[in-house]
Amino acid sequence: MKKILVLGCTGSIGTSTVDILKNHKDRFACCGLTANKNKEKLEELASFFECPYSLTREEGTEGIKKLIEKTKPDIVVNGIAGSAGLAPSILVLEAGIDLALANKESVVMAGPVIFEMAKKSGSRILPVDSEHSAIFTLLNNCGGSKNVGQLIITASGGPFRTWPSEKIANATLKDALKHPTWNMGTKITVDSATLGNKGLEVIEAKRLFGFDTKQIEVVVHPESIIHSLVRTNDGIVYAQLSEPDMKHPIIQALDWPEVKHNFMKPFDLTDTATGSRTLTFEKPRMDDFPLLKLAFKAAEKDNCHPIAFNAANEIAAWAFIDEKIRFEKIAQIVEKVMENEDEWNSPVRDTKDIFEADSLARSIAKKLV
Repeated sequence: MKKILVLGCTGSIGTSTVDILKNHKDRFACCGLTANKNKEKLEELASFFECPYSLTREEGTEGIKKLIEKTKPDIVVNGIAGSAGLAPSILVLEAGIDLALANKESVVMAGPVIFEMAKKSGSRILPVDSEHSAIFTLLNNCGGSKNVGQLIITASGGPFRTWPSEKIANATLKDALKHPTWNMGTKITVDSATLGNKGLEVIEAKRLFGFDTKQIEVVVHPESIIHSLVRTNDGIVYAQLSEPDMKHPIIQALDWPEVKHNFMKPFDLTDTATGSRTLTFEKPRMDDFPLLKLAFKAAEKDNCHPIAFNAANEIAAWAFIDEKIRFEKIAQIVEKVMENEDEWNSPVRDTKDIFEADSLARSIAKKLV
C-alpha cells in the first residue's frame, strides 16, 4: 500500500486524486489532506478516509511541514494552484519524498533549485500535467532523451480557437470559461483561453526534460485525445492517446514505475459515444494568442524571465477574472513586464532570488492593471 498525501484535495486535481483513492483502496491509502478554505469538504473527506491529519491554508507552510512529518507519505500529490504551490513542493523534496507534481509553477519559477533539491534528497519528480506525463512516458519508452530530437506539446486551442482577432480582444469572462474539452479551475481555464497555460507548459517541458526551446513545438489539437508527442532522431513521431481525463496522468504518477490495471475505461479508437474520433491538427495563431510567443521567449532567455512571465500572467489573469481589465490586456501587461529585461537576466541561485524576482514582477504588473 502506498501512502498518499494530497495537497489541494478540493481543487480539480485533488478531486480527481480523491476519486482514484476511493476506487483503489487495494493499493493506495490516504494519509493526509489539505484544502484551501473549504473546511466542510475537507472534514468530509478526512472522515471518509479515516484520515487523522488534515489542514487548510490558514495553517500555512509550517502546517504543511508538520503534516509531512506526521504522515510520512510515500508520495505527495501537489494539486495546489499557482505560485502558492512552490513552497509545499520544496518541503516535500527536502523531506526526500516523491512528488507527483501538478503545480507547473514549481518548475516554471524554481526548476533549477527544486531539481537540485530532488537530486540531493533522492526524491523523484513525477509530472502530472497531462502533456508532461505523456512526454515523460514517451521518453522512457523511446529509450531516453538521447533518442529524441523534438517534443510536440498539444493544445486544445481553448474556446477562442476559431474566433477572429477582433472578437477575441473583447471576449468576456463567461466566454473564456467555456472550455471545449477540459473541466478545470477558473484561473487555469482563463490561461487556456489565452494559451498562457500552454506557454507555461513550454517552459516546464524545457526545464523538466532538458530540451532546447528550438526543440519544442506546440500543435493545436482540439479533440484533446493526443496529449503530447515526441519525434525520435529518425524522424518518426510517437504519441500518447487517452480520453481528456486528469485521472490518467495522476494514476501513472502514483503507480510509477509500474503500469497497472485501473478502474478507468480503456481508450477505444472506435468509440464515438463521447464525440468524433477524427483527429485534427493546426498551427497555433501566435499573433492572436501572444502569450504563447512571450512564453517561448521567456523559456529561451531563461534565468528569471520565466518567473516574470508567470508572475505577470497571474496578476493579469486574476485582474481579468475580477473584471478589472479586458481580455486583450492580459497579454499586454505580461509583455510590458517582460520588457524590463535587465531585471530578469540574473541567474536563479536560491529561493531568495526566486521570490525577489516574483515580487518585483507582481509589483510592476499591479501598477499596469
